[in-house]
Amino acid sequence: MIRAGEIAKGTFLLIKNDPYEVVEREFVNPGKGSAFVRLKMKNLKTGSVLTQTTKTQESVEDAQVDNKYSQYLYSDDQFFHFMDTKTYEQLEVPKHGLDDKKGFLKEGEVYQVVIWENQPINIVIPYKMVFAVTEAQNAIKGDTVSGSTKPVTLETGLVVRVPLFIKQGDKVRINTETMDYVERVTD
Repeated sequence: MIRAGEIAKGTFLLIKNDPYEVVEREFVNPGKGSAFVRLKMKNLKTGSVLTQTTKTQESVEDAQVDNKYSQYLYSDDQFFHFMDTKTYEQLEVPKHGLDDKKGFLKEGEVYQVVIWENQPINIVIPYKMVFAVTEAQNAIKGDTVSGSTKPVTLETGLVVRVPLFIKQGDKVRINTETMDYVERVTD
């Protein structure tokens, strides 16, 4: 059990026997009455989203999950395939509900796979990642408006907005939560 006031983004909770991941947390302390947290959670089995308001002193059940560092191998129609880096065991994470993670998965990279009741159910993506730019339009001379951006395609097929000076072949660091450009990376 965990107090609602201690819940953070990324916490796993058990609601009606289903595991949920907290994707947004808002703390509210009204002038009158007791403080509460407004939680937006994603069901890790179905992908559905649930919003719940709980007083900070109330307790909720946290889901007991394990994280295994696993290397991403490939994906097919139904699963993302990983290999446990310690035991070399193959793990299949169902794609259902994890469509938002696909653009951040790079073959050979190591991620944390979340295991609940001996079943892989989620993938933890690092906060920032480096990607190679595979498609980018050239900047047009004279297009120098401050803060101008352009869309580029990354090696995983993900499309993000970057500053005009980024070219095809450059490596960029991306914030995986907001999909914002952070910086150009030089080797």
